[in-house]
Amino acid sequence: MRWSIVVPVKRPELAKTRLADAVGELRPEFARAFAADTVAAALACASVAGVIVVTDDDTAAAEARGLGADVVADAPDAGLNAALRHGAETVRSRRADAPVAALSADLAALRSAELERVLTAAALEHASFVADAAGIGTTLYAAGSGTAFDPRFGGRSRAAHRLAGAVELDLDGVPSVRRDIDTAVDLWDADRLGLGPRTAALLARLDVAL
Repeated sequence: MRWSIVVPVKRPELAKTRLADAVGELRPEFARAFAADTVAAALACASVAGVIVVTDDDTAAAEARGLGADVVADAPDAGLNAALRHGAETVRSRRADAPVAALSADLAALRSAELERVLTAAALEHASFVADAAGIGTTLYAAGSGTAFDPRFGGRSRAAHRLAGAVELDLDGVPSVRRDIDTAVDLWDADRLGLGPRTAALLARLDVAL
């Protein structure tokens, strides 16, 4: 089973506001770097047929296309889950039986091999998800072939996905799939795991600036 991955990328003025104190005016660049490293790692995963980025950020869109992803505008403009559903609908308008997974755009330390393990496990379920490192949110939601795509991201999304009937994929050895980045502490933890090249280069610039 080869998956289509939907990655939502916010407009820069809305992205990663909790990082502002740590990274200052580089905040929009960090948000874009997180997304680019996430997309690149997903595209390198053997179980991924393609990545579709949902965004109204022209810069992020251009970089995603350069990496080999497809891009669609956030036409619903009605929040994260609406954007994800729009991306999934685009995928399934081309291939109705496509298994589709939503992936957070801030997994800057994502490892393709770890994503492969998760998608292999997801292929055994109708709908499934991976909780974030804090155990409250969600970093990946997957709907298999023939399964309705019904993401519940935002707030306590781990509980929301469970209540909706999705199976939690509680796998060992996939820390990079769980490590989303919202705060400076998250960023330092992702750096410990090993950041993707774009985020690592930007963090090096920040270190020089400090």
